Amino acid sequence: MQRFTFAPKDILVFMEQALQPLSVAGIKEAIAADAILLDTRPAGLFTQGFIPGAISLGLEGKFAEWASILLPRNKPLVLITERGKEAESAERLHEKGFTNIAGFLQGGFEAWREHGEEADLVIDVEADELAMDLPFDEKIVVLDVRQPNEYEAGHVLNAVNVPLDEFTDLVNIANIEEDQNVYIHCGAGYRSVVAASLLKRQGVHNIRNMLGGWNAIREESRIKKIKEQKNKEQGISNDEGKDL
Repeated sequence: MQRFTFAPKDILVFMEQALQPLSVAGIKEAIAADAILLDTRPAGLFTQGFIPGAISLGLEGKFAEWASILLPRNKPLVLITERGKEAESAERLHEKGFTNIAGFLQGGFEAWREHGEEADLVIDVEADELAMDLPFDEKIVVLDVRQPNEYEAGHVLNAVNVPLDEFTDLVNIANIEEDQNVYIHCGAGYRSVVAASLLKRQGVHNIRNMLGGWNAIREESRIKKIKEQKNKEQGISNDEGKDL
């Protein structure tokens, strides 16, 4: 059985281990050894299909920054990448101090699927679908994972703001009820997929990813939106806000 605890410091030794190709069987061993599956493919590919339990951090976004915030350093990482992106994924993680990468899935997610293994997905929806569903589904929760200043500048009426960097606290995830229909969005669509993968990892599956994020939502006139009003002297939010 392969070991997944060695943490090399030398970059050459590190890259030799990080670029160790793993079979589907090897990935299963890594999962059994409590490794973290890190999927660095673009968000749009991840939502179409991924290995259950994998965390999405696409190279196209603030990959290294979010890795530093969200990923544990006491567990080995196994990479799921686009073909040819294995070295870039490993190098960018190493730059942020991640030294325990146990290898990558040879053949990528396609190899996993061709093996007939179980896969998961995230349902993508457009802003117009949210506009149609909001008036008729009392179980909808709009989960806004942007930063507080982004949220205050404008958000969906009654949206819940849990910034992505707070997803390391499982209490925030635990507040989601099983019968709720969660529509997740960020600014443009990267952070929401990361959040969706973290929710899926914790067993929350009744979720939708909002394509285009806030950029698309603010253009949809049928969705009620507000902007926080703050008292400049007291720093107190106006509960009613301002219509957008």
